[in-house]
Amino acid sequence: MRKAREVLRLHFEQQLRQRQIAASLNLSQSAVSECLTRFRESGIPWPLHPPLDEAQLETVLYPWSAATPETPVTDKAQPDFAAIQRQLQTNRHLTLEAVWAEEYAGGESNSESNKQAYSYSWFCKLYERFKRIQNPVMRQEHLAGEKLFVDWAGDTIAIQNADGSTSHASLFIAAFGASSYTYIEATADQKLPAWIGAHIRAFEFFGGTPKLVIPDNTKSGVTVACRYDPVLQRTYEAMAEHYRIGVMPARKYRAKDKAIVENAVLVMQRFLARRFRNRSFLSWTELHSELRSVNEAINQRPMRKRTAGDTRASLFAELDKPALQPLPDERYDMSQWSIARVNIDYHVAFDFNFYSVPYTLTQKDVEIRATPAIVEIFHRSQRVASHIRILLPKRHKSSTHNEHRPKSHQAHLEWTPSRMHAWALTSGKETARLFDAILAAQPHPEMGYRSCLGLIRLGHKYSMARLEAASARALAIGAPRYRSVKSILQKGLDSQPLPGSEPSSNSTSQRTVTHDNVRGSEYFTG
Repeated sequence: MRKAREVLRLHFEQQLRQRQIAASLNLSQSAVSECLTRFRESGIPWPLHPPLDEAQLETVLYPWSAATPETPVTDKAQPDFAAIQRQLQTNRHLTLEAVWAEEYAGGESNSESNKQAYSYSWFCKLYERFKRIQNPVMRQEHLAGEKLFVDWAGDTIAIQNADGSTSHASLFIAAFGASSYTYIEATADQKLPAWIGAHIRAFEFFGGTPKLVIPDNTKSGVTVACRYDPVLQRTYEAMAEHYRIGVMPARKYRAKDKAIVENAVLVMQRFLARRFRNRSFLSWTELHSELRSVNEAINQRPMRKRTAGDTRASLFAELDKPALQPLPDERYDMSQWSIARVNIDYHVAFDFNFYSVPYTLTQKDVEIRATPAIVEIFHRSQRVASHIRILLPKRHKSSTHNEHRPKSHQAHLEWTPSRMHAWALTSGKETARLFDAILAAQPHPEMGYRSCLGLIRLGHKYSMARLEAASARALAIGAPRYRSVKSILQKGLDSQPLPGSEPSSNSTSQRTVTHDNVRGSEYFTG
């Protein structure tokens, strides 16, 4: 009651009646009567001797008021609440009622030696008191402009599309610790682009950036949720570096670490429930417009536990706004980071397309940073490649830089059909005809590239003149193939007359043959 001493003073020194004492101290008459009765039964003289302070006096008059689960003033059997709490924490199917009925009230605790057990209702009250003592809540002091708390709201808002389907908008909420000034935005989903974009627009709404951002352990921003060493998503980390802020994720399953934004979520959801409970949205434009109106109403509404007239907006202008860091000159160009392994064709796959890297990085892990226009590839924090991004709906396309290829691949690709034909002409017309015949004989010209490259190698090996003769012979016999030309050169057939060039037996002209055994016409005339 904390007014026992005053009751006794007014009764013994001022000689007031119980009704007057009750009216003076704003107590019931029965409470005054009980206090005086207990004082007479205690045998303590007035004035108090020895002197007792208010707490000691109340302990004498009301002994149960100072009772705790550990040292209660009662003859009841005392439960071991610490052991009970451990059991409840380790077995999710165990209930407090089962512990009371089976282990406390129905077990050895109810024996005559321990006298009577507590009723179930008192057992629950004492256990709740024990938990409050074990888990006190620390009051957080928020400095101006220091912390911005961000989170996704649990509920979504339905949007009726023109085709009859329904979309569900997620709600991003940010609130400052000192002023509770709030920002609300609707996004199509809770993926990384929406998460980063909502942060950027929130900073621009506030007109500056805080020193710390306190998010939940959402997968959009935190890769590894750890109490002592959380790992941020690379894009989220890059965004924080751009705006010169720190990111300090709240502990897992500790909503009290970000009570400011949790309260903002609650206020917003109640506000929306009152305002939109009988309304449906037909477009994103309509929803964004209404959310801006709701956000303004929440920030301009007077706060109950503050000085009269204080609102979130006025406190923000007074506390947080002057302490914010200025926005950078350029808006953050949102980039998406991912990790990939280089394939054996020295390309990495990203967003259903392929981008080349130096061939020496084959089978190594690299980091990919993608913006809406550029794809950059890093190895050990060093940029090794940069490509123009191939935009969807294009898929399975490749972007390759020639310098990323090995020398042998570069040399192979340098031999185009036009270059092969030009080289063949330097050897002779027959060689050029042979090249054209080889390429024309294949379903696709590239299928004949290897044969033409083989012929070029033969020209370097045997000489251009012999290749020209061998090409003519291959065409003459109807065998325009690499293997035929190679066989002709190996067997020396390129020096033999072409088929069809020798005179027939009926020809009037005769061929003169020079030989040691031939006597000549002079022999016969003599």
